[in-house]
Amino acid sequence: MTEDYFKWHSPHLNQEIEMLVFGHAGYPVLLFPTSMGSFHENKDMGLVESAKWYLDQGLIQIFCPDSIDKNSFYNKNIHPVHRIENHVQYDKMICHEIVEKIKHHSPTGKIAIAGCSFGGYHAANFAFRHPGYVSHLFAMSGAFSIKNFMDGFHNDNVFYNSPEDYLFGLNDYELWNIDIVLGTSNWDICFDANLKMSKILSNRNIHHWLDIRPEQNHDWPLWKEMFPHYLSRIKFF
Repeated sequence: MTEDYFKWHSPHLNQEIEMLVFGHAGYPVLLFPTSMGSFHENKDMGLVESAKWYLDQGLIQIFCPDSIDKNSFYNKNIHPVHRIENHVQYDKMICHEIVEKIKHHSPTGKIAIAGCSFGGYHAANFAFRHPGYVSHLFAMSGAFSIKNFMDGFHNDNVFYNSPEDYLFGLNDYELWNIDIVLGTSNWDICFDANLKMSKILSNRNIHHWLDIRPEQNHDWPLWKEMFPHYLSRIKFF
């Protein structure tokens, strides 16, 4: 499978951003790293390799961007208002500097978006905030609230980046068009978070699949099993 490296100065973040792109053609899949992970984490941990068949067949391209979690949610040296502001700029970078450029690679004009653990949060939050850009959401062992990172601070930016809170009021019809998968396990530390999110989606009549796998931990072996399975849900042509 092909691998390409990109680096550019992000005007939204005012910093350098790096990204790996795997595959020579196909449906665009944006894959976030886990907590504070780098752009090469999903490659290093074998998640990209788990999708090798799809990549070799030219069915998908996987885009693996940097995270800035160290400068946002996990930065205890700055006030929570700045943590969430930094994340808002990251969301704008993902949307305007990556997604708006790659969505035209698909027959739908949309992308699939995925992530594991805190990457699952990023994937879900982006999909729910920008449903017109997303055809498929694969959140593997994700969590869907950011309150623990905010030290009790709350404003509109916190509210509108915490899916557990804002989903109740969303009415964008595109939300009902996303193929949503919440992947978890009964041993997963995020099991309860996925049950809660599934209930929220059900209460809004938003179709989704809550995939509960037996007796597997919150770790890469589980996600490497899930990811290629979920990719099979994409209509490639």
